[in-house]
Amino acid sequence: MGKEARARVSEVSLILRSTRVITPAGERPAAIAVTGGTITAVLPYDTEIPAGARLADVGDDAVLPGLVDTHVHVNDPGRTEWEGFWTATRAAAAGGITTLLDMPLNSLPPTTTPAHLGVKRDVARGKAHIDVGFWGGAVPDNVKELRPLHDAGVFGFKCFLSPSGVEEFPELDQERLARALTEIAGFDGLLIVHAEDPAELAAAPRRGGPAYADFLASRPRDAENTAIGNLIAHAKRLDARVHVLHLSSSDALPLIAEARREGVRITAESCPHFLTLTAEEVPDGATEFKCCPPIREAANQDALWQGLIDGTVDCVVSDHSPCTTDLKTPDFASAWGGISSLQLGLPVMWTEARRRGRPLTDVARWMSTAPAALAGLTRKGAIEPGRDADFVVLAPEAVFTVDPAELHHRNRVTAYAGRALYGVVRSTWLRGDRIAHDGLLAGPSGRLLDRDHPTHQVSTRHVRND
Repeated sequence: MGKEARARVSEVSLILRSTRVITPAGERPAAIAVTGGTITAVLPYDTEIPAGARLADVGDDAVLPGLVDTHVHVNDPGRTEWEGFWTATRAAAAGGITTLLDMPLNSLPPTTTPAHLGVKRDVARGKAHIDVGFWGGAVPDNVKELRPLHDAGVFGFKCFLSPSGVEEFPELDQERLARALTEIAGFDGLLIVHAEDPAELAAAPRRGGPAYADFLASRPRDAENTAIGNLIAHAKRLDARVHVLHLSSSDALPLIAEARREGVRITAESCPHFLTLTAEEVPDGATEFKCCPPIREAANQDALWQGLIDGTVDCVVSDHSPCTTDLKTPDFASAWGGISSLQLGLPVMWTEARRRGRPLTDVARWMSTAPAALAGLTRKGAIEPGRDADFVVLAPEAVFTVDPAELHHRNRVTAYAGRALYGVVRSTWLRGDRIAHDGLLAGPSGRLLDRDHPTHQVSTRHVRND
């Protein structure tokens, strides 16, 4: 070790040590040196502990980079009874997530102007247990607000191509999509898209009631495929950056792969529920499984996994979209669509990855490194020098059964109730501080993040009025 490296090590405040550290180069025994909330070195496991440094030795538990969830509906303010920043970020911390990006809809007001973004930040300040950033929204009447929102620090813009389910966040038709994307491409911003085609949805059979087969038929794969094909055409013409949200239809994978080969700047995500739950197992009337686009058949899931493994699907994020329990009626046509999984995403994905023979390094890439890269979060997503000291300590072979009473999100509805899962989150660390440990959570210490300047420190005053 050279003089400079020895000097850096002598200044460390924390050594986090494990026989299983997940780094960009793979899994290995290591000692992670942390100074001032930043990773300063990843050292050999048996490195001598510097004088004054605190040692946290987690034995054979795995240390992964803190998860980055870029698809979370917090709904605060306005629909805080559905979810709030206090409860959402506690659930995230308990599940190993250290950074989340909040979606612009389901809150009132929606994040469609800089002033509305200011309201959202004011509400979140003092309640965030983890770091929080914000997406802006692209709706029919706010093209002139997109650049000011970008300048105000949002990470990109979300739009719907079919009705969103809330009247204050209307969808974009093809003409308005082109206008918004032209504006966003002008400053090389990112448009993230709920891609279901309204004409395909209108042509699909519709029948109310508890039968999941009827609901699945009402949201056909062609709705996703057509919308994604149209999005690719716009992105190709404008050389714009676009991202497909919550990909459910495996039929769209060849479209995305071919577009990339042609140089189209398109990425895609999927979600734990599409990769672990199947239509065949959804009981009639069990609307805790309802989401749009829907959970599809097992064969479709296998193809999605192949797309994830070969890189056509870039990342896995929660699409945590909660509501009050009364909105989950037994009628699939009228029940609110959304699956709550902030606290469970890591063990859910690890359980299925393990079954399919995929290593923890893959899970860390899909759920931390790739989402951080999507959002341009250069200090997040990896255990390497210069990154924030954000970690999740996981006992990979420990098994637990999901008990809704132990979840921290506001309304404890979950599609995973009663499931046995591999992977117990032992602790979560944010910039070198342990914020969750064996089910106990510290007070809020997260920061509000801008796209370019992640410097807004959240007050450590413990406020809870949501």
